[in-house]
Amino acid sequence: MPPTRRNLPQLLGDARRWFDEGLLAAMEAGGSAPVSPTQAQLFAVLDDEGTTVSELARRMAVTRQTAHQAVHGLVAAGLLEQVPDPASARQRLIRRTPAGRSAHHTAHDVLARLEERLAERIGKDLADALRAALEAPWGPPAP
Repeated sequence: MPPTRRNLPQLLGDARRWFDEGLLAAMEAGGSAPVSPTQAQLFAVLDDEGTTVSELARRMAVTRQTAHQAVHGLVAAGLLEQVPDPASARQRLIRRTPAGRSAHHTAHDVLARLEERLAERIGKDLADALRAALEAPWGPPAP
């Protein structure tokens, strides 16, 4: 029986892990507090002005409890804070602290270097084609 060809979601997951592992290792080597991949993902989907835990959970495709746990750890690390939501007295916004903004900028720089490293390894044309394919509008999935 021939080897099973891996599907695109598996390959995209491996690619995501490659970036996550590189980011987390570089951040830790630079002296940043260690964070989990879930916490790093939360940071990536957080709006500058703040985001509710429910919205973070939706963007991350995780439960509200998982998002809340990630927020709690990042608040304890001094990277996030909870503030009242001016649009709703019942909700709170999660936003970056000054230390969180600094870590976010550092992470952005690390990811840019990882993209450069990927282009060196697979070639600039392939890296550009990968970006173009991922940025192209895919439309809704077929039923």
